[in-house]
Amino acid sequence: MSAISIFFTALFYISLIVFLVGMARKIYQFWITPAPLKIPTAPTQLTQTGVVMRMAREVALFESLFKSNKWIWLFGWLFHIGLLLVLLRHLRYFWPGDLPEIFLLMQPFKYAAFAMVIGLGGLLARRIFVQRIRYISAPSDYMMLLMLLIIGISGAVMTFTQNHTDVLMVKEFASGLITFDWSNLPTETHFLVHILLVFVLMAIFPISKLLHVPGVFFSPTRNQVDDARKKRHISPWALQQEQEHTVRLEQTLGKDE
Repeated sequence: MSAISIFFTALFYISLIVFLVGMARKIYQFWITPAPLKIPTAPTQLTQTGVVMRMAREVALFESLFKSNKWIWLFGWLFHIGLLLVLLRHLRYFWPGDLPEIFLLMQPFKYAAFAMVIGLGGLLARRIFVQRIRYISAPSDYMMLLMLLIIGISGAVMTFTQNHTDVLMVKEFASGLITFDWSNLPTETHFLVHILLVFVLMAIFPISKLLHVPGVFFSPTRNQVDDARKKRHISPWALQQEQEHTVRLEQTLGKDE
């Protein structure tokens, strides 16, 4: 293997470990964070089924954003649906051996790159030209958007222009990362920039604002049933602490006896 292939192979595993450990740690933090109050936002759901349906609409359609601002919803939804389809299509590179026929059906997903780039362009323009959004934007907000935009544009360049990358080499390299049968990767500049930013994004994902991906499922304004008038609400974290305190107290009393 070439030195650059070794570097990117090592970078992938480092980024993957940081991503998995960081995500697990953050999800655990979200899980144990107490939610002492019932604070679902209107229109409130009175049953658990209603909460599940509301969460599904929020995740798939960005329902609350659609009601809030149609332009932001359009660009945000275009980016997310484009990213999802592009990621699904990229699975073929990591699939060891011959590809199942289902991947042939995903071939048109390559055009989702345009939706992704258009959505990111709109979100970046919003950060720059809308004064109240620019006022609250941090440098990391621009960095995330620019990184994603460069990833999308570089991928589109490799797909839709004459600057093609050797797809067979890409598949051998990517699938080798999964099977630990490592091989050299293409050395075109746009490809190296593309995967470098992808690996860097993986590593910083758990400490970035992109954590709204798992965070939405832990939002009490979305995941709570509006039944405060029917039964007392006790935070799962508070209940666990109370049970642990009871156990410790019983153990202490048992020793005293």
